[in-house]
Amino acid sequence: MGAARPVGLRSGLGRHALLPLRLFLGATFLYAGLQKLTDRAFLSGGAKGSLSDLLRQVHDTAALPQLVELAQHSTVGFGYAVAGGEVLVGIGTLIGLLGRLAALGGALISLTLWLTVSWPSTPYYYGNDLAYLMAWTPLVLAGAPAFSLDAALANRRQRHGTQLYG
Repeated sequence: MGAARPVGLRSGLGRHALLPLRLFLGATFLYAGLQKLTDRAFLSGGAKGSLSDLLRQVHDTAALPQLVELAQHSTVGFGYAVAGGEVLVGIGTLIGLLGRLAALGGALISLTLWLTVSWPSTPYYYGNDLAYLMAWTPLVLAGAPAFSLDAALANRRQRHGTQLYG
């Protein structure tokens, strides 16, 4: 008798179930990071539309105003860090390199934004950062198992391991 056929998520299209979510989140975070890096107003010291301006607006309504105060110490540096983080998360998620780590980074960025910028949204489900946080969760748990550099590297390691010890 042959080997049992895979069932559930490992069969058919189920094993690719996270791919649309991965592509959406990766593209969105890559775009968000690039948009911030190319927006003169966002990275300026205190002009309208800048990160500094946004942080002043959300300070009193944030769940953790300490996070806002921390960012206010160097808004330009923090802006570059957030934008760079979003670009790295986006690229890592899109190509599936260090998929779980990239997803964790995306989840942490989303959590930070939820606790600061979108916290006062009423009702809570109007704040998109909470939805992004929840969307990252399956990718934190599963990584990038299909169509990814992580999967290709794992297959390569497995093939070389089989050749060496098989």
